[in-house]
Amino acid sequence: MAGYAISSYGTFLNMVALNLFVYETTGRALAMGLFMAVRLASGFAAGLTAGGLLARFPAKSVMLWTNIAQASVMLLLVLAPDGLRTAALVAVSVVVGSCGTLFMVSLRSSIPEMVGEDRRSWANSLSITGRSLAMVAGFASAGVVVSLVGYTAAFVVDTATFAVCAVTVALLPIPGGGRGDGKDENANANGNGNGSGGREKPDAAPARRRRPAALAALATAPGLALMVALRGVDALGSSSHNAALPVYSSGLDASRPAVFVSAFWCLWALGNIVVQQLVQRYARRTGQSVGALGFGWGTCLMSGAFILAFAGFPLVATAAIALVAGAADGLTEVSYTSHLQTLPAGLRAHAFGLSATVENLGFGAGMILVAAALDHYTPLTVVGWSHGAALVVGAVFLIRVWGLRKAPPVPSSP
Repeated sequence: MAGYAISSYGTFLNMVALNLFVYETTGRALAMGLFMAVRLASGFAAGLTAGGLLARFPAKSVMLWTNIAQASVMLLLVLAPDGLRTAALVAVSVVVGSCGTLFMVSLRSSIPEMVGEDRRSWANSLSITGRSLAMVAGFASAGVVVSLVGYTAAFVVDTATFAVCAVTVALLPIPGGGRGDGKDENANANGNGNGSGGREKPDAAPARRRRPAALAALATAPGLALMVALRGVDALGSSSHNAALPVYSSGLDASRPAVFVSAFWCLWALGNIVVQQLVQRYARRTGQSVGALGFGWGTCLMSGAFILAFAGFPLVATAAIALVAGAADGLTEVSYTSHLQTLPAGLRAHAFGLSATVENLGFGAGMILVAAALDHYTPLTVVGWSHGAALVVGAVFLIRVWGLRKAPPVPSSP
């Protein structure tokens, strides 16, 4: 988790540095949008292939080589001559977008093998806490690093963070390598938990029967498909407040627009970190993880808080709202990840891969729609509609989960 937090710092540092570098290299704002589009499209494609890749290769190997690939492409950007900088930037957007998604899917799907089923919530909270701290540090230091030592130094730092993460992954003792066995996957998909049918004919299933494994994963738990859909709508809402914050901040103080944005994200991260500590204590005391209801309530609370953040309240009230938004976001993240980790090992990676695809689609589509809407509507209106959609789907999800809990158990067949 320390290595992951360090590489996350480099990722958030580069989210600022790379966009500025793209604009400075090309001289066109459109190029920044294209760079982000390629990055998101690469993550979208990687999510579709992650489950199949992890069924064939150990999660440890995937995590190791994705970090090596990202370190290598960043080093390529540092060493590229001026005439090849544009091509190197395209390579960076493809590799960072795809490898970042593959790493996250591998990490989240293999956590139960690393720490055991009973410590999933603790490990997820630790991961999210590290990433939240890395986000604040990366965003806060990006301007200082670029201004004082330049883009090359920022890219070298990012290269080093991926190298550190690769070393920590190489030291991980994951039982069985963290690989999702194709035999178990087919057995679980057919409802045969012992996998006996898969052992008799491990290669008999044609490729076309293995392709819908992600859909089979969604079918294993009631309401899971709606849960992933809510995650996608939530990503659309996230795109709205990410795009609207700079616009709203400029309206508050045109001379120093970065002050409000930085303060807001710092308070958001603080709320996120506090709730992770509470989740860890809850897991230690009860031996249980925050369930699907926590995910639904967290999503609704987070969406409502982000809408209120743009309502023009006094700064003290907005600061409290930012804390609540961060806490709700942290609750949502850990409950969602922990819930997907309850799936059988053979289907878990497919579910996380499909989730990453849906999230990238929601965020990418949202960025396009929100950018166009902000030219005609206020930030409050745009964020209200986007997060309002998440509130509606979240309410439907809560009703669905509550109904499943109230429903009488189905008697088993003799």
